[in-house]
Amino acid sequence: MAIIVNLDVMMAKRKMSLNELSETVDITLANLSKLKTGKVKAIRFSTLEAVCEALDCQPGDLLEYTKE
Repeated sequence: MAIIVNLDVMMAKRKMSLNELSETVDITLANLSKLKTGKVKAIRFSTLEAVCEALDCQPGDLLEYTKE
């Protein structure tokens, strides 16, 4: 896929664990893990907004486009 999810990078920069982010954003660990590994085909804007708020970042910090 041409969209790269950099959630793990932002979590490391903010020193936040998957469990902490899951509780803060109110997303299951399973869904957050899928997002972190890039194994999702879609993300709701409300989820993206909540993750950005929790990590104090912009959507562009989490998502990256590369040509295949």
